[in-house]
Amino acid sequence: MAFPEPKPGLVVRYDYLWSREAAQGRHQGKDRPTCLVAATDSLTTPRYVVLLPITHTPPDDTTVGVEIPSKVKQAIGLDDAPSWVIVSEYNVDEWPNAGVTPIPGKPATFSYGFIPPGLFARIKAEFLVLARQRKSGAVRR
Repeated sequence: MAFPEPKPGLVVRYDYLWSREAAQGRHQGKDRPTCLVAATDSLTTPRYVVLLPITHTPPDDTTVGVEIPSKVKQAIGLDDAPSWVIVSEYNVDEWPNAGVTPIPGKPATFSYGFIPPGLFARIKAEFLVLARQRKSGAVRR
């Protein structure tokens, strides 16, 4: 069970902790698909990644998200329900880490695949705008 190389656009199943949960003192979240948006250099020890949550809950007045087209969801093996990559908050964690879990029904597989480059560029751009404006919530794990 080898962990995949942490490359931008990779979608992995991860124990994502929402910033509101961390503010309540929780240390564990819910296993869900997440989009890896950035990783430190492979020569850096420890190596860190930035993970964005993927959720079925549409963005509201407190969150910003990018909808994942159904064709993309189908291609990487996500369910058929509408989903968004939330770009207004993120988790920072070491790589590899115990929060990355196998995909249900695939005990040796940790990755769903990659978000296509065009969609990933949009996700990353929106994430960076909010991060630079300090309008995103970070949870360091």
